[in-house]
Amino acid sequence: MVPVTTPAPVRPLPGDVIELTAGEAAHGGWCVARADELGSLVVFVRHALPGERIRAVITQVTAKLARADAVEILDPSPDRVTPPCPHARPGGCGGCDWQHASLPAQRRLKAAVISQQLARIAGIEREVTVEPLAGDEPGGGDGTVGPGLGWRTRVTFAVGADGRAGLRQHRSHEIVDVQACPIAHPLVNATGVPSRAWPGATSVQVAAVPATGERGVLVSGHARGKVPAVAADSIRLVGRGGARTALAGRGYLTQHAAGRDWRADLAGFWQVHPAAADTLTAAVLAALRPQPGDVALDLYCGAGLFAGALAAAVGPDGRVVAVEGDVAAARDARHNLRDWPWARVHRGDVGEVLARLGLASATLAVLDPPRTGAARPVIDALISAPGGQALRRIAYVSCDPATLARDLKLLTAGGWALDGLRAFDAFPMTHHVECLATLTRSPAG
Repeated sequence: MVPVTTPAPVRPLPGDVIELTAGEAAHGGWCVARADELGSLVVFVRHALPGERIRAVITQVTAKLARADAVEILDPSPDRVTPPCPHARPGGCGGCDWQHASLPAQRRLKAAVISQQLARIAGIEREVTVEPLAGDEPGGGDGTVGPGLGWRTRVTFAVGADGRAGLRQHRSHEIVDVQACPIAHPLVNATGVPSRAWPGATSVQVAAVPATGERGVLVSGHARGKVPAVAADSIRLVGRGGARTALAGRGYLTQHAAGRDWRADLAGFWQVHPAAADTLTAAVLAALRPQPGDVALDLYCGAGLFAGALAAAVGPDGRVVAVEGDVAAARDARHNLRDWPWARVHRGDVGEVLARLGLASATLAVLDPPRTGAARPVIDALISAPGGQALRRIAYVSCDPATLARDLKLLTAGGWALDGLRAFDAFPMTHHVECLATLTRSPAG
């Protein structure tokens, strides 16, 4: 018998163009593809949709995977649309991942990724529906932009050595000259930041409040002590170590959510979609079901939005303990919660504060950590702190399905059960998605 020799797998090089069939969506805005001639090498492809036959240019090769951009669509998906931005293409701006998919398709892709991450990382099988926010549902929009566009109220423009401001290419330091970003709120685009010269600066961040028209600008790395004229109410220079120099305005914005105003530092966290703060506050209250007299924790509280909503619900017979590590955010939270003397803000590392205070009397908890997820000491405190059995419900708000799945794995192994999961399309056209997981004590917990 003549032995059959199996050809060695082809090892592509950056710049090679290969034909592939795009598979399932993966976390980060990619589609996963494989080809027989590549052996076990997995190719992560951008600008493709599941099921499409494509030609893709290889952009990176590592020992375990390759990355590529779809440069020609041979067999398009019925979900494919023309991107509303000319820079949403290979070699263009890296800010949007799914502009080439219809909005319903984008939400299905995000839902599939959330389910995938929960199953792969946490061992949790769960079907997910991603809900649109107000203005992004069919027929939505504010009259100046369509659904899924014009929502981003905070944009950071990178500045090159030539002083030109723009947005970065995907996985690159190259800057794309984007004069008007379609997903940026019109108030952000109207500041004129990309059309000005910013010599010596490294970035320019613009934040806007649609309800009032208020705008703020933070200029980082600027060495000359002045900035070009822009349409903004507050302007700050940010130097080494975060030190700020005031050029105009008061250094914070007044946001409106949950029926009242909230002060938020120019650089502080606030939801970037205009409908997200109201939507998430209502969802957190529905998940926790606070009652008068409850004791609630708001971990990673930011400007105190959830803490304020909980304080109003638990009343003077209850208590709210809010914890925030950022100095400016904690200062804003104290200001915002001043009408509720039974709400107290602790400034410091969340894990360290919990270790000091304990959970003995807490009955409810909400946490909204950064993209990296909750710190392990925080998870451990929610699982095993003495007296923690009084804690009956947790609402975990997350903008990253992978770190959410990681933390849910720990919490469910520690006696908590995933009671509910909602997902919101708070970042249309991108791969990002906001999730709210509700946990209760498992029967054996």
